[in-house]
Amino acid sequence: MSSIKNPLAAILDSNKFTGLNYQDWLRNLNIVLASEKLLYTIEKTPPKEAPADISPEELITLKQ
Repeated sequence: MSSIKNPLAAILDSNKFTGLNYQDWLRNLNIVLASEKLLYTIEKTPPKEAPADISPEELITLKQ
């Protein structure tokens, strides 16, 4: 097991997605992502194209 930086991420380790627990798993995922300020990654659709005035660092982040 890798070291977990966010203690709330342990929720996902102990409650893995099995198919039958989708609602609980999704709620836990939202909690963890919100605590890491990453919830926007599943709430927003990615842009189709990168803006013309984007910095190289932002472009790398966008491609991830």
